[in-house]
Amino acid sequence: MTGSRALILDSNLLLLYVVGATSRSYINKHKRLRAYSPEAFDLLCEFIKAASSVMLTPNTLTETSNLIDHIGEPARSRIWAFFRQLLSARDEMYLASRMAAERDEFVRLGLTDSILLCLASTSNILLTVDAALYEAAARSGYKVENFNHHRERLNIL
Repeated sequence: MTGSRALILDSNLLLLYVVGATSRSYINKHKRLRAYSPEAFDLLCEFIKAASSVMLTPNTLTETSNLIDHIGEPARSRIWAFFRQLLSARDEMYLASRMAAERDEFVRLGLTDSILLCLASTSNILLTVDAALYEAAARSGYKVENFNHHRERLNIL
């Protein structure tokens, strides 16, 4: 899958990871994860395990934090507790917003996705469910995987 390269996750996949790592049973209960199953979380974990590391940015972490609340208690508090642990255990890769704004895709994709494209340009692997982000990365010749393509191939809903 990824080998010795770092893995870059988009915000939707980071949310799936945070919720699923807290409890697989929360995946089906979270309003923003209705398209995913515990098996999709397992597949995501395979990508993460195969990578040398996972690159997190303040941008994807912020977007993920904004999506966490779409579930009731006590799951919400438990997910926040896991997210806090993740933040203290992982390093963040900071890129100046001006770097993203210089990309042609910025106007179409926005800040966070443009930051992810900047990171993907450095031989890392971008894993995304966002078709527009996937296409932009592929057009640029970056190493990119569409998570949904893997789900479809393996018949994982």
